[in-house]
Amino acid sequence: MRKHKFLRRVLAVLAACLLLGAACLAGLAKALPDTFYIDGALTDLKIAAMPFLSVAQPRQGSVAADNAVADKSGNVTLTLLGVVPIKTVRAVSTPRRTVQVCGTPFGVKMFSDGALIVAFSDRYTALGSENPAKAAGLRLGDWIVSAGERPVRSNDDLTAAIQAADGASLSVVYRRDGVQHTAALTPAQDEKGRYKAGVWVRDSGAGIGTMSFVDAQHGTFAGLGHSISDTDTGTELTLLSGEIVPVTITGCIRGAAGSPGELRGEFSAKAVGQVLANDAAGVYGSYTGGTIGQAVPVANVQEVTPGEAELWTTVQGTTAQPYKVRIERVTMTGSDPNRNLLIKVTDERLLEKTGGIVQGMSGSPIVQNGQLAAVLTHVLVNDPAKGYAIFAATMLEKADAVIK
Repeated sequence: MRKHKFLRRVLAVLAACLLLGAACLAGLAKALPDTFYIDGALTDLKIAAMPFLSVAQPRQGSVAADNAVADKSGNVTLTLLGVVPIKTVRAVSTPRRTVQVCGTPFGVKMFSDGALIVAFSDRYTALGSENPAKAAGLRLGDWIVSAGERPVRSNDDLTAAIQAADGASLSVVYRRDGVQHTAALTPAQDEKGRYKAGVWVRDSGAGIGTMSFVDAQHGTFAGLGHSISDTDTGTELTLLSGEIVPVTITGCIRGAAGSPGELRGEFSAKAVGQVLANDAAGVYGSYTGGTIGQAVPVANVQEVTPGEAELWTTVQGTTAQPYKVRIERVTMTGSDPNRNLLIKVTDERLLEKTGGIVQGMSGSPIVQNGQLAAVLTHVLVNDPAKGYAIFAATMLEKADAVIK
């Protein structure tokens, strides 16, 4: 009887171990992208952050072995310790790219495609408060793109359309969460006889960021690692036009837990490029300035690993300096590309000067093992020594897209 109980317990433990092992293997497979880019033979694929994984070697004379030599892409199976199959992925062999890594400050001036509602202005009367825009169903963060069948690309355009209606109801077309809507708005007259919609709108934005790299071959640039958004509503600015200018950093407000710091600087009057895309993964466009940066090869995603690295950034003047950081986590998959890496500033010079990562440093390149591994995107508000980064390979892909 006791023997049977013991066997049941052993079987139960074995079953639990098998389930746990299966869950671990499934999690490992989920952490791997479906496609990898390499600059050698397909069977040479290695995951730096997972050295226990290797490509299953095809049998001699098999079709896979023949194709691995002739083809520039193919399916390979990643295995645990060369034994347990984990996931079959697509490997693409392509020449390694080299870009001019910068880390220098630049100013971004953008004009939006539409007028963004950033505040409401209620009018108070004996009958109570009134606001035509609210009554029409408009909200903070809505983009007004036309009014009274007139295109709206600025505050002046909206004002002119409202005055032209002369108090009559006019049709307003606006975007909310990427979806276009139409509303009927009836302006109210103020004490001076002018018609008002009861909104404050913004049609442009400007700020300081860091140039990540320039692709001299294609004449493109990449910076920030995240989109430019409205400071009041957090809404991503819809690009109509924009330009970049050099910036000289003149000072810094140190960051502290719960209080992000920021770089301050002076904008140059001369534009050195045009903004062509304001993307969730950064700001991209054509570069027309002089030669800048240092030629550095771009790391493939699987080559980035936890460990020591350098953050190239500028906290005074116009020249970038390398500072020590540690990559604490690498995520090759996930819904948020801006958080592929978790990094921590370890350089005492930078910690003393800025407290860690501050606003304006977004876009600073991260170099590991002589390759451009990633680009800084965000700071952890409660720990300014830590921040997130996006793979440089992702930003290079986005930069390529703006010239197609």
